[in-house]
Amino acid sequence: MTNFDYLKSEPQFHIFADVAISAERIIHIDPEACIINCRRSMEFAIKWMYSIDQSLVRPYQDNLSSLMHTEEFKDIVDENLWKRLDFIRRMGNNAAHTGKKVTFDQAALCLQDLFIFLDFIAYCYGDQYEEHQYDAALLDTEKQDKKPEAERISEVDLKALMAENAALKEELTARRQVQAPEYVTKPLEPSEYKTRKLYIDSMLMDAGWREGQDWLNEVEVLGMPNQSGVGFADYVLYDDSHRPLAVIEAKRTCVDVSEGRQQAKLYADLLERKYKRRPVIFLTNGFDTRIIDGQYPERKCAAIYSKRDLEKWFNLRAMRTGLRNITIDKNIAGRYYQEAAIKAVCDSFSVKNKRKALLVMATGSGKTRTVIELCHVLLDAGWIKNILFLADRNSLVTQAKRNFVNLLPDLSCTNLCEDKDNYNAHCVFSTYQTMINMIDGAKDADGKVFSCGHFDLVICDEAHRSIYNKYRDIFTYFDAPLVGLTATPKDEIDKNTYSIFELESGVPTYGYELAQAVKDGYLVDFQSVETTLKFIDHGIVYDELSEEDKEQYEDTFENEDGKIPEAIGASALNTWIFNEDTIQKVLHILMTEGIRVDYGEQLGKTIIFAKNHDHAEKIYEVFHKEYAHLPNDYAKVIDNRINYAQSAIDEFSDPKKLPQIAISVDMLDTGIDVPEVVNLVFFKKVMSKAKFWQMIGRGTRLCPGLLDGSDKDKFYIFDFCGNFEFFRMSQGKPTANMVALQGAVFNLEFQIAYKLQGIEHQTKRLIEYRKNLVEIMSNKVSALDRKNFAVQQHLKYVDFYANTDNYTGLTYESVMLVKEEIAPLIKPDKEDASAVRFDALMYGLELAYLSGKKYTRARGDLLKRAEAVANVANIPEIQAKSELIQKILHTSYLENAGIDEFEHIREELRDLMKYIITTGPRKYMTDFTDDILDMTWNDSELENDELANYKAKAEYYIRQHQDTLAIAKLKTNRPLTDTDVKTLQEILWGELGTKEDYEREYGEKPLGEFVREIVGLDMNAAKEAFSAYLNEANLDSRQIYFVNQIVEYIVHNGMLKDLSVLQEPPFTDRGSVVEIFTDMNVWLGIRSVIEQINANAVA
Repeated sequence: MTNFDYLKSEPQFHIFADVAISAERIIHIDPEACIINCRRSMEFAIKWMYSIDQSLVRPYQDNLSSLMHTEEFKDIVDENLWKRLDFIRRMGNNAAHTGKKVTFDQAALCLQDLFIFLDFIAYCYGDQYEEHQYDAALLDTEKQDKKPEAERISEVDLKALMAENAALKEELTARRQVQAPEYVTKPLEPSEYKTRKLYIDSMLMDAGWREGQDWLNEVEVLGMPNQSGVGFADYVLYDDSHRPLAVIEAKRTCVDVSEGRQQAKLYADLLERKYKRRPVIFLTNGFDTRIIDGQYPERKCAAIYSKRDLEKWFNLRAMRTGLRNITIDKNIAGRYYQEAAIKAVCDSFSVKNKRKALLVMATGSGKTRTVIELCHVLLDAGWIKNILFLADRNSLVTQAKRNFVNLLPDLSCTNLCEDKDNYNAHCVFSTYQTMINMIDGAKDADGKVFSCGHFDLVICDEAHRSIYNKYRDIFTYFDAPLVGLTATPKDEIDKNTYSIFELESGVPTYGYELAQAVKDGYLVDFQSVETTLKFIDHGIVYDELSEEDKEQYEDTFENEDGKIPEAIGASALNTWIFNEDTIQKVLHILMTEGIRVDYGEQLGKTIIFAKNHDHAEKIYEVFHKEYAHLPNDYAKVIDNRINYAQSAIDEFSDPKKLPQIAISVDMLDTGIDVPEVVNLVFFKKVMSKAKFWQMIGRGTRLCPGLLDGSDKDKFYIFDFCGNFEFFRMSQGKPTANMVALQGAVFNLEFQIAYKLQGIEHQTKRLIEYRKNLVEIMSNKVSALDRKNFAVQQHLKYVDFYANTDNYTGLTYESVMLVKEEIAPLIKPDKEDASAVRFDALMYGLELAYLSGKKYTRARGDLLKRAEAVANVANIPEIQAKSELIQKILHTSYLENAGIDEFEHIREELRDLMKYIITTGPRKYMTDFTDDILDMTWNDSELENDELANYKAKAEYYIRQHQDTLAIAKLKTNRPLTDTDVKTLQEILWGELGTKEDYEREYGEKPLGEFVREIVGLDMNAAKEAFSAYLNEANLDSRQIYFVNQIVEYIVHNGMLKDLSVLQEPPFTDRGSVVEIFTDMNVWLGIRSVIEQINANAVA
């Protein structure tokens, strides 16, 4: 028996039921196959939903990712359930494609999540739903002794399935529409919190509300659909005129939050009827808070809005205008792709009703200008008032603010990194760390300034590097639309930028790649000069050196025993060995082959990417030694070690000033705009592909007249460390999710507590050990500052794990939740860092032992530390532990050690770690003769996805060429001739792309219809078409109003094909069609004019 057997009772579920049953049956034998089958069952079930639900429209690709990311699917499946499905998808991808070993716990969690999803399907679409609870004990009843033969499960053809189930669509869609709103997804941690009012009241006070003044409890509301006709709203928040701003429905548990939705809606309806303004709705239990503002779909938010946030929200709503027909300032963003990007974001915010957008634009293509004009458009349209611009470095913040001030001089701006007391500007620029400190710190007379609703737009610069783990709480705290800017988004399974922006992988809101920008002439291409130097590639091998160099090698590296190493590895070069001849050869190639300016008199602006500060200083020293005739400022080190680094960057950015060569360690890798740069030197390995392309972007900008009157048309990349070859062979390493050391230790402690629940560990000493461990963890959680904005967003879990009783019955899901929700909150304390690092080492050993894994490397680290402590044994504290240290170093103690012994070592030695004398590796300056093994010149290998930009180019062209006869005819409602149609075909199918490009983007839409939708209809032409009715004295005011609304609609949209819009405001403001046109002949005449206008656009 399995948890999925009940699905067999409904024949319509057979397509996914068998696979789910198979997944559960093989979990003990093959967890990897179990996860893959979970993913397949989920995929089959989703395809089945698409085949029977009218609301789901098959996307352009029917792979699992595309099916899951459609707006229609996300409307049906709530966020909690969707995250579970995404977990199954990612785990399935891991199991099938990465070769990573999966665990039983991961497979069990996939089964549980699959159960919840299929329970949802049964609830919404089943004939006879019966509630079932997931029973983990059933996993053991299905244990098999040997791996079963692989079952042949055929794939599901969505197209065929849709045809097969066409007859069921209407019935099952209707059933789902009735059932789905009532379904409550199984909670992650169902718990009762009787003190929820304390939490909610605290949240309101923190937001500056005053009980009894602008916040009232248990407000009587008349007109409720119950026997008494009276209801009592838990909380109502008021403005100074005592008009309701918000109604809060409070519930006791996270399970019940959704139950208050209808109740809150009724309160809001009745308050709107009384006060002529609809209040915002908040649903909360003090831990989870959701907002329903009538504009965007219901969503989570970090807290209740402050009074000024809500007042601002109502003011903006009153001023807001549509984003369909926006005007873009060409002086700010005049390129076609910039306009297309702005319109794509506006379309996403208004038409698609999304709150997140990701712009992927090549470095140098004007991302900042694009986002400045986006802000300009949204400000003018009344959509936003307060803007937050975030970047991860001070220099990027400074540069962004400077650009905003120059292009939008009337917008008040402040840089919190420079002026922490000036936070009242409408556009705030900050690094992430500064903003984290300011959220709780910036206060005025009304309370916290940076409340969760303070900003109306958050811009995240270089989103691919900035948005992970450590700073994610900023984005979940501020309840504002989010725009991410990046040139190279990551598309990795566990750290996927797209998923944060709720987009399908590889499909940003708008993309403009480097290859397209080069083709369009907006950026310049590069040539790579790939040079292999012997020492950098192979290291320094003693036997391969000249006799003279061998002598130097012996003098330099001979140890106290008279021995010398056979070779020095390549990784040591430029880390602790700096070889002068290697640097000389690199500089010689640069100075002789690099692009020069001033008629060859001097090297063009150049950035050398060095490995570390010592390396940069050595390059600087060798350069001025080799090229002593050049000015002292010709080359300069620019990194975070120097004072006034920004002024050095400004000097390098000035084409009339030195230095010509900037030797950089990280500081100039990203975000610095110096169009004059024509040479880049990679003198270090770059492991991240995203960072590599950001660094390349330092050279892509145009620079007219740079090369002796000619425009810059290329730049050189000198690669001495095999970076291009590395990225040709692989994708590079993903950016790691960083967590504070104390957070990592907490995570290890929690995993140990989870593992120690096993029956084999129920000994007296281990039970006591686990109890102490739980006490330590709960104390750490209890010590968290509950008023901190980040802690407040995870308060549900903080309160849960502050209680030692809640550490019983831990599951693998508990481990995952703590890793995500609690561990990142545990920050560094006053404990000695060396002791905490030793804790991490020993806990890692304990966890490896409990998991049955090898721990050779960790044991080696322990031996090194024990040896280092033994070397300073004259210290009394160390002498007291000498017996244990000797056992570790000189007996088989470690080989036979278990949890008891490892924990004893941790407790006894952790406080001795501070005595270890830590000195960095000795640095060696050498001058061995290096050899150039190979040097090749390569053209760039840019991949160009022209289709992605076909839409933008086509729409931009049409708008810019409205004087073309065929386009002018469509604008003025004149019929098209065959010649006009051919003209449009030549433009859209020849000049801008191919017929296939057009059809891929627009399907079978007639060309004239496409053009008309872009340019709209001329107002005079529209009025002329309806003149018989607008000039007809027999029409009454309501009928004339209705016709004018039709004219307005067609002028903006070009056509009116979907007559159902006439049943919505503003058309119904003065009555329906039937009510306004009692003589249907008049209406039929108006309809015939609409049809003629539509017909004139068909081509």
